[in-house]
Amino acid sequence: MGLKGTRTYVGFGFGAIQAGLFLHEACLTGVFDRMVVAEVAPGVVTALRKAGGWLRVNIAHADQIEQAEIGPIEIEDPAQAPDRQRLIEAIAAAEEIGTAIPSVDYYVTAGPGSLHRVLTAGLRRKATRRGPRAVVYTAENHNHAAELLAAAVLDEIPAGERDAVRARVRFLNTVIGKMSGVVTDPAEVRARGLTPITPGGSRAFLVEAFNRILISQIRFEERGAEPPFRRGLAVFEEKPDLLPFEEAKLYGHNATHAVAAYVGMILGVPRIAELCDVPGMMAFLRAAFVEESGAALIRRHAGVDPLFTPEGYAAYADDLLARMTNPYLGDTADRVGRDPARKLGWDDRLVGTMRVALSAGITPRRYALGAAAALATIHPALLERDAPAEALLTPLWREAAPAASEQQRVVDLVGDGLQLLRSWRAAGRVPAK
Repeated sequence: MGLKGTRTYVGFGFGAIQAGLFLHEACLTGVFDRMVVAEVAPGVVTALRKAGGWLRVNIAHADQIEQAEIGPIEIEDPAQAPDRQRLIEAIAAAEEIGTAIPSVDYYVTAGPGSLHRVLTAGLRRKATRRGPRAVVYTAENHNHAAELLAAAVLDEIPAGERDAVRARVRFLNTVIGKMSGVVTDPAEVRARGLTPITPGGSRAFLVEAFNRILISQIRFEERGAEPPFRRGLAVFEEKPDLLPFEEAKLYGHNATHAVAAYVGMILGVPRIAELCDVPGMMAFLRAAFVEESGAALIRRHAGVDPLFTPEGYAAYADDLLARMTNPYLGDTADRVGRDPARKLGWDDRLVGTMRVALSAGITPRRYALGAAAALATIHPALLERDAPAEALLTPLWREAAPAASEQQRVVDLVGDGLQLLRSWRAAGRVPAK
């Protein structure tokens, strides 16, 4: 897949979303003649360089897995001074930049190779040279990732230079509903016919074909003869207010995906796609998605977009449930359900969705059962005896300091969910009602 054009793309983090979304889409446009990635794992850097900068991703469609070759990519380790200087130069020349690292917590780290310091140095150089204006897509699955990264960068810039840098860059939040992962078991890579990231490697990127990505609306002040800013990654869709869509992803997509994973783990179902074979399971998940998450978010965001209508949200749910259970994606309950303590956080996908529903006058019994399942993956003894959930849940919410009455309502619902979950486990199935 050759490259044509004159644009530069720079990415931070070399994972499945960086490779299977940003780099893949940048390559498909034909307008980027240079793609550069920052990666802190020396072995990954060495492997991609050995492969001449070419990588492979596996793309799960509804009926097959397609392999795509992407490159050439320049890969640099920001911990190494020569690599870091090349990264800074690339940022100064770039029109589009994408961060796809594990968490916003890694924006600021110790040492000169910290993401925020490298990005700051490149943007300062861009401003000094009046280099091309750029946007920074933040893909860390946090509703305020763009604001956090912008604040960290601006704090590194001398006060007298900040306005010049602000004029050359916009930080954008994203809603990335693209499911992806890294298959690390060499036996599974071989059994599923996946292509490793680089020749001779043991790991494979696997992403779904979905690419409808939402981003914050870009607003540059147009001055003088400078042409209007145009994205090379034109497939992304700008929204003037991204928050309703972020909530639909967290309290709809992420929440239901988590319920599927945790209930699957309790019932002994290893892969999300295999939940289709559990009687009553898909009807249960759809009812949670539409009647609890959907009904609450439609009341909250009615009129914002056709998504927030009964018909629009039902279509959203049906599409996602089909994609979650795509056998070619082959997602595991363990992967989707990792870090259950975080996902039981007061504002996160399970308890957060319960609270959104309660605020709309809806009793979220299905998400409460999902929260109970998540709690039982941390404390398996809950499945064997009638133990109170409160002592296990409230430490997870200490920092949020919720009102006592709301906390008790959530605790009671999760307790009810635990009782129902025990009966489900004993029966090995999901009741029709």
